[in-house]
Amino acid sequence: MDPSKLNAEDFSEENLRAFMRRLLDDVHALEEMLENGMLESGVRRIGAEQEMFLVDRQGGPAPVSMEVLEQLNDDSFTTELARFNLEANAKPYRFGGSCLRRLEKEIIELVGKARHAAQGIDTDILLCGILPTLRQDDLSLDNMTPVPRYFALNQILTWLRGGAFQTHIKGLDELQLTHDNILLEACNTSFQVHFQVGPREFAKLYNIAQAITAPVLAAAVNSPLLLQRRLWSETRVALFQQSVDTRSTTLLQRGHR
Repeated sequence: MDPSKLNAEDFSEENLRAFMRRLLDDVHALEEMLENGMLESGVRRIGAEQEMFLVDRQGGPAPVSMEVLEQLNDDSFTTELARFNLEANAKPYRFGGSCLRRLEKEIIELVGKARHAAQGIDTDILLCGILPTLRQDDLSLDNMTPVPRYFALNQILTWLRGGAFQTHIKGLDELQLTHDNILLEACNTSFQVHFQVGPREFAKLYNIAQAITAPVLAAAVNSPLLLQRRLWSETRVALFQQSVDTRSTTLLQRGHR
């Protein structure tokens, strides 16, 4: 099946109700696991995923993720929304001792392995929040990774929003554009940390994570450019919110410096 040619009936009321039933089944299963102590506790683990851009010799996006993955042949790597993105997943480590050093070492090794594979087909790896050389033409469906769920996500979000995607962000410059798919979200890459905790301590530690997010983000901002516009110091925040939000356009157009 061509994943870019999903039929309207794939998003029929009947299928949407079936999806909601499956989702509620998962929620009920989680409730039962919590009530019966079926989730692991007494141990904390840390892991991470590193998203990256594939670039050509001129530093522009290189839509060759499927070819790089074929070269890698490694389950630590997987696709992202766009063909010019790649994701590496590190192993989980028990939190304590030298776990952060070991996690860093593994991430460096994974990025090196990806770079070696990319260079084998005349491309390279770049780690940055938003690739400064991206242009709107790069965000066509031709550059969407050929996996059915990505095309389904694009179609359902387009349907929920009632049409094209409107983006409006004000910074040093101003970006206001209309786009026909969700690939604006693919402009963002990041380093994402995963932290496993016990069910009983989850709420407290989640609140702590929320409290420290702002200063950590302020110290790590690195995406001031989007589509040749100088916007926020960390434009990924506004871009991610607007690119996947299903609310009406008028509620979204509140970007400010």
